[in-house]
Amino acid sequence: MPEGDTIHRAAVRLGAVMAGRELTSSDFRVPALATADLAGERIEEVRSVGKHLLMRGERWTIHSHAGMDGLWHVLEPGRRAPVATHTIRVVLATAEHEIVGSSLPVLELLPRERDWDAVAHLGPDLLDPAWDDAMAAEAARRLRATGAPVGVALLDQRAVAGLGNVYRGELCFLRGLHPTTPIAEVAVEPLVALARRLMVANRDRVERTFTGDTRNGRRTWVYGRGGRPCLRCGTRIRDAMLGMEDGMLRQVQWCPRCQPEA
Repeated sequence: MPEGDTIHRAAVRLGAVMAGRELTSSDFRVPALATADLAGERIEEVRSVGKHLLMRGERWTIHSHAGMDGLWHVLEPGRRAPVATHTIRVVLATAEHEIVGSSLPVLELLPRERDWDAVAHLGPDLLDPAWDDAMAAEAARRLRATGAPVGVALLDQRAVAGLGNVYRGELCFLRGLHPTTPIAEVAVEPLVALARRLMVANRDRVERTFTGDTRNGRRTWVYGRGGRPCLRCGTRIRDAMLGMEDGMLRQVQWCPRCQPEA
């Protein structure tokens, strides 16, 4: 699933070709929006909020969530999106480009004045340009309030928006936390600060890195490295499922030496 930095990059890329331009046509291929016509709508901005994307026009906002496989494609006129036709959910056109959304599990059209309702349930967005100490404190408060193991709490978008499975695993490693450590036993403020720093450091990278090494197989400490030696101590990385009790079952990796179980 794309994480906050990936959606941020998509918003920047889409904003570069859409912001300040009028849509010349729109073709929504989901039943609820089949009759919608946004021709003439001027897009004012494209922004990410956690894992959500908002294309904000003068009257309407196109809200999407990429889920596991969703993508946005920017095409020159006459070019075809590199995806199967049946996966296309919307085609938007300006005078210069076609913007194609594929495999989007969430796609809706909202009145501009109420578009923030779609993301009001989210915790503070780690890539919010207005991020400040108050938002960091609120993220820490919400994480504590989950009462969940740290490896589950970090995935709760109602606590802090933008983190996914990759960041969850890497944050736990870098803070020396076993993923099942109760959030009540975690120094949450430094964890939030690190999450923000890592997300900002990776927001403009096509290939994110947590180790500082950009070579294949060496960008992460534990994520995707189950059964392989820890890059720090050489211990074999373990791999398990976590989160069944909270409805967010995901695979998680950790180093049993660098992240000992309490």
